[in-house]
Amino acid sequence: MKKVYGSAKEALDGLLFDGMFIAAGGFGLSGIPELLIDALVASKVKDLTIASNNCGVDGFGLGKLLDTRQIRKMLSSYVGENAEFMRQYLSGELELEFNPQGTLAERMRAGGAGIPGFYTKTGVGTVIAEGKEVKNFDGQDYILERGIFADLSIIKAWKADTTGNLVFRKTARNFNVPAGMCGKVCVAEVEEIVEPGSLDPDHIHLPGIYVHRVIAGPHEKRIEQRTVRKREAV
Repeated sequence: MKKVYGSAKEALDGLLFDGMFIAAGGFGLSGIPELLIDALVASKVKDLTIASNNCGVDGFGLGKLLDTRQIRKMLSSYVGENAEFMRQYLSGELELEFNPQGTLAERMRAGGAGIPGFYTKTGVGTVIAEGKEVKNFDGQDYILERGIFADLSIIKAWKADTTGNLVFRKTARNFNVPAGMCGKVCVAEVEEIVEPGSLDPDHIHLPGIYVHRVIAGPHEKRIEQRTVRKREAV
């Protein structure tokens, strides 16, 4: 089964349709699938629902899809770095389903494991619990959260072999693994593709059974907030 494709456009060919549900990896701007996002912009697919920890920043990452009005709804944990996100949400142009960060990650992981729902204490007694089933276990209330089953997963890894086994680096591993698990089809972009057997089996973070298509290419890796120490007076 061919898994390696020559470009993001080729890797997404035949997978996109208006109104689809996409799970996207990344944490802030770390480990975001930059090439696949650009290909989504170019495709002009619209009315997207996207589950991702955040929605990039103005003009970069998933923020590009906000600029082109291709996103209808976001399932996110944090949206504080994107002024256009705030504007569209407050004006009623964009739907938003807020999720506690751990809950969102677990919803993706649960979907990837075939689990349709789970109970958690996170959000009990808050707006997060509104409209959700509440069940008492051992004298404490828990709310029911649904697993995420996406039409497509787009993720970014460090290395892949040609069978789709993936290795991530540091913070880029956050959300990419659960996001990659919960899609009917998972497309991964990486920095390097190696031959089978080149990766230490103990270091593989996402097995190739979850990954259907792989591309390699250069990444900008923009820093979300660059903070440096002020130079001390001499």
